[in-house]
Amino acid sequence: MIDVLVIGAGQSGLTAARTVQKHGLAPVIVEAGPEPTGSWSHYYDSLTLFSPAEHSGMAGFAFPGSPDHYPHRDEVVDYLRRYAATLDADIRTGTPVTAVEPHPDTGFVVHTATGEALHTAGIVAATGSFTNPHIPDLPGRDEFSGALLHVTDYRNPKPYVGQRIIVVGAGNSAIQVAYELAESAIVTLATHHPVNFLPQRRNGHDLHHWLVHTGFDRLPPEWLIRYVGGTLVMDTGDYRHALESGRMDRRPMFTRFDTEAIVWADGTRERVDTVLFATGYRPALDYLTPLGTLDNGFPLHTGGISVTHPGLVYLGLEFQRSFSSNTLRGVHRDADHVIGALAAHIQKAPAMVGL
Repeated sequence: MIDVLVIGAGQSGLTAARTVQKHGLAPVIVEAGPEPTGSWSHYYDSLTLFSPAEHSGMAGFAFPGSPDHYPHRDEVVDYLRRYAATLDADIRTGTPVTAVEPHPDTGFVVHTATGEALHTAGIVAATGSFTNPHIPDLPGRDEFSGALLHVTDYRNPKPYVGQRIIVVGAGNSAIQVAYELAESAIVTLATHHPVNFLPQRRNGHDLHHWLVHTGFDRLPPEWLIRYVGGTLVMDTGDYRHALESGRMDRRPMFTRFDTEAIVWADGTRERVDTVLFATGYRPALDYLTPLGTLDNGFPLHTGGISVTHPGLVYLGLEFQRSFSSNTLRGVHRDADHVIGALAAHIQKAPAMVGL
C-alpha cells in the first residue's frame, strides 16, 4: 500500500514528492521516461528559459551559476537530475501509467504498462501536457502534402534550410523557433492577433524580478485574463526587430490547407513546404478516464484539488492557481496547497496509510 503515488517526475512531480514528505507521508513516483527529468530533454535543442537562474530554481534548491544567466534546456535537465537525487523517495522510471481506477478499500488502484497494479490512498497527477500537443483541425489538414508538425517534433533548423515555412502561434515558443528558422528559411508567423511583446528587462532588472517582487506571480488566473489579455512574448528587442526588419513577417491566420498550399484570409493561395504549429498543449491525463474526473480531457478541479475524488490532486496545470503555477519557480506554492489538502484527507483514514 502506497501513501501517495505521484504520477510524473518532472518539476511538478519532484516538488510534489518533497512536499508529501514534509507531511510525514511516503511518496512513490512513477515516470514514463528513462529518468526523473520530465519532458525537458525532449524540447528543441536551442530552448533557453525566459527567466534567469535567480528566478528559475525550485523551492529550497537554487539554480546554479550566475543569477543573471538564462539557463539552457540541458542545464534544466541536469538541475532536475540533481534535485531528484536529493529526495529520499522511491522513483520508478520507465513506468507509464495506463489507467487509474477507484478501489473501495484502498482509495485507488493504478495500472502501469509494466503490468503492475499499485494501490494507493492518494494520487498526485503531475504529468503535464507535453505528450498531448494541440493542433487545430483546419479544413484540408489531412490532405496537406507538405510537412505538418507541432513544436514538440522540432529539434533544430538543419532539416528546413531554404524552405518556405509557416509557424502558427504567437507565444514564446512560436517566436523563438520562428526567429531561429528565419536564419536559413523564409518564415511567416501566422497568428489570430498581433504579437504582444513584453520587454525582458525594465529598470536594470529582468522582468521576473518584478513579477516576483510585485506579487504578480501569485495573482489568480482570473485577474490575468481580465487585465492582461492575450499571450505575452518576452523580448530583449531581437524578436520585435526581426519582424520590423523583415527577417520574418507576420500575417493573419490562414483559413485552410489546399494540397501542397495554404489559403490566407484574403483568399491568396501559397505553396509552402512546412507548417509548424506552436499552438499549445492539453493536459495529458487520459489515464484518469476510468475515474470519470475529466471533461473533454480537462480535469474537474478547484485550484488543483479534484472535485470528484478527494484523494486526487493535480500539479503543473497551466494557470492552475496563478501565473507561475507550472513553472520551476512557482510550482511549490501549488504543491503546498494541494498536498496539504491531500494529506488531511489521507490522515482522516489512518488505517489506509502504510498498509
